[in-house]
Amino acid sequence: MTDILTTIVEKRKEDIACLGVTFGFKIPEKRQRPVHPFLMQKGVILEVKRASPSKGDIAPDLNSAETACSYASAGAVAISCLTETNYFKGTLGDLMAVCEAVPDTAVLRKDFLLTAEEVEVAYRAGADAVLLIARILEKPVIIEMAKAAAAHKMTSLIEVRSEEDIQKLAAVAASVDHEFIVCGVNSRDLATFKIDLLKPCAMLNKIRAVLSDDARVIFESGIRTPEAARFAGSLGFTGMLLGEAAAKNPGLRTELVNSFVSAVPTKNAGFWNRHAESQCHTKSECHAELVSASPLIKICGLTRSEDVLFADSLGAAFVGFIFAAGFARNVCSERFEKILPSLKKVKAKKVAVITDPDSMEAETAARYVEEGHLDCLQLHGIPYEKVPHRFLELPHYFAITEKSGNLKEAAEKLFLMGEPRFLQDSKAQNYDTNHKLWLAGGITPENAAELVTRFQPELIDISSGAEDPDNPGIKNHNKIRVILNLFQDL
Repeated sequence: MTDILTTIVEKRKEDIACLGVTFGFKIPEKRQRPVHPFLMQKGVILEVKRASPSKGDIAPDLNSAETACSYASAGAVAISCLTETNYFKGTLGDLMAVCEAVPDTAVLRKDFLLTAEEVEVAYRAGADAVLLIARILEKPVIIEMAKAAAAHKMTSLIEVRSEEDIQKLAAVAASVDHEFIVCGVNSRDLATFKIDLLKPCAMLNKIRAVLSDDARVIFESGIRTPEAARFAGSLGFTGMLLGEAAAKNPGLRTELVNSFVSAVPTKNAGFWNRHAESQCHTKSECHAELVSASPLIKICGLTRSEDVLFADSLGAAFVGFIFAAGFARNVCSERFEKILPSLKKVKAKKVAVITDPDSMEAETAARYVEEGHLDCLQLHGIPYEKVPHRFLELPHYFAITEKSGNLKEAAEKLFLMGEPRFLQDSKAQNYDTNHKLWLAGGITPENAAELVTRFQPELIDISSGAEDPDNPGIKNHNKIRVILNLFQDL
């Protein structure tokens, strides 16, 4: 089946064959403004965008010049202008209008450019940078295009998502002064238009290994709220590119910019950067998706050292401990102190599950995470707005249950808040599959394989399903072995 990106590119080739690389617009023979450096400091690139294939009309009546002026006033470090007509309703006329409207601001031509001749058109039209999507350009072509841009002192924003793309970036880096190279990672897969907020994190160090530790890298797409912008800003990216959120919400523009720029690194950001990179490294190729055929396994509700060590020895990715009064598997206090010495030997990520953020048990769990004995918090069934800010800065993820209301609505809310992963605990198996799925609820050795085949989760969480019915918290090693062995050969 032809993907969306291929369709866009093929239609573009047809249009160029009919209209030429200027698409019928009269482009000045000589550039009318100086070339501005692109993204020389941490900042947000706001995008002039009327529509997209995934969203349809976003702001169909948008005036490109007026919008660009508004973006500049909101503190945008640069303006991105879409010039693709068929699916995004942008034109080269928009680009020229934007460049004239913001003479002192850097402007990116964002399009599916295919040749060095199109780079020349962008230069004459006033752009300071051009988007070069590595996935659609052969290595000799992307090098030629980047060289053409650098010859005009323009910046190439090279978008990468896979190992093959990284190889193309390395070829460009060997041929072009790094002063004229900025890199971007789109959280949206342009083939399917699905979003994964961890995809940029997975590529960050790969890009830096090719360019430098201070390489300018942009987090592209998927951010729609100040909370999510703050998360992106904490991850170590130089820039963030925003389209839909900025175009649709004039009143939010300044707050979106400030949230990203003012964000500082947090333990939560470090946790997700490491997780994304480790997942990428477990695949033979870091391609568009961070999920493999074999899901990550979390064994939860552990109460004994021997069970923790056994699960870890068989390859469990996460082990979970419940810090909540009233639960048979609660380990808070002496129970956990007995387990604590053995955790130094455990490679799996160690999770503290809390249900009441105001409880003594939650405070104890947070302290263990702060001190490094445990790796993260699982905020189980707790509404986002009820979680103390201190907990949100610690490594964490949410778990939503049927008590959270409609699972799809609860999942979308967490995604909008910039939560890159969240566990969906549903015995009714009413999971939201629009986002990367971490799955829990009645999983047993008997049904685990069927659930994985049906839902393709990135992670499955097993608690009571790894126990005998009359022994809550006491894991059956044979059941753990069966569950973990089910997926080793996938």
